[in-house]
Amino acid sequence: MRAEGTRILTRSDVAALLDLDECIAAVEGAFRAHAEGRTLPPAVLSVPATDGGFHVKAAGLRDQRTYFAAKTNANFPGNPARTGLPAIQGVIVLCDGDDGFPLAVMDSIEITARRTAAATALAARLLARPDATTATVCGCGTQGRVQLRALCRVLPLRRVYAFDVEAAKAAAFAHELSSDLGLDARAVDDLARAAPESQVVVTCTPSRKAFLLPEHVTPGAFVAAVGADSPEKQELDPRLLASNTVIVDLLDSCAALGELHHALAAGLMTREDVHAELAEVVVGRKTGRRAAEEIVVFDSTGTALQDVAAAAVVFEKAVASGRGLVLPLNDL
Repeated sequence: MRAEGTRILTRSDVAALLDLDECIAAVEGAFRAHAEGRTLPPAVLSVPATDGGFHVKAAGLRDQRTYFAAKTNANFPGNPARTGLPAIQGVIVLCDGDDGFPLAVMDSIEITARRTAAATALAARLLARPDATTATVCGCGTQGRVQLRALCRVLPLRRVYAFDVEAAKAAAFAHELSSDLGLDARAVDDLARAAPESQVVVTCTPSRKAFLLPEHVTPGAFVAAVGADSPEKQELDPRLLASNTVIVDLLDSCAALGELHHALAAGLMTREDVHAELAEVVVGRKTGRRAAEEIVVFDSTGTALQDVAAAAVVFEKAVASGRGLVLPLNDL
């Protein structure tokens, strides 16, 4: 048994230890490692449940040391209104990838939100027009807030339209982030007017019906589709993917769970029509944006490669600072 035991880290521990800029760098490193063959293959298990579902995402990274992480998340969209619990919650188990020792057990909420936003920011840096100043964020909950904060790290945004089926959420989002980020953030109730004015459109909702249509997106836009992480979820009209350049986080995942899944099912695309995985763009194996007027769609289902990269940052900083509760789980 290792003397240090297993480190237990709460949501507040993770929030204090995982800086958003560090998370973006870690996620970029994870995609680079994936392109270079320095990963343990990511895998997903999904289990439906009444009013929600569970998924387990697992992967490993090989760098100066090898880490493996498995995240078990529950997704119950009705929780905030019904029970007051978060819609998405769970835990991440981080292990030594060489001997399997459980290094840490940590709350997953902040890692899930920040690593998802970090992937969008990385993709935006590579795929959006660098002069993009206006964005529309669809879905004004926790994920929408982190998405905008991450995008502001990589793009010179000045105006943001906040769209949500609950008008009060959009208004609160606009008020909070206008103040925090120094932006002109406005709540809107007409996506068909706001999105065409934007060079960046992010969808991060639990929608099960497409609401972002081809006519909502103008030439030169970057669209980040974040919400669809199961076959039942959908935010984009499949025609939007079929008629434009598509970059995916992981091809197999997006074909099974993401917006690409719906375009394939409709017979509008094949897997071969996908331009690249994000990792290929990160290492320069495939091109990113090829023209100023090109519309680029990033299909982001979320991968455990992002989870393990972020969890490793949290663990290493926790060890260095002495944060968290250390327990000898294997105490026999």
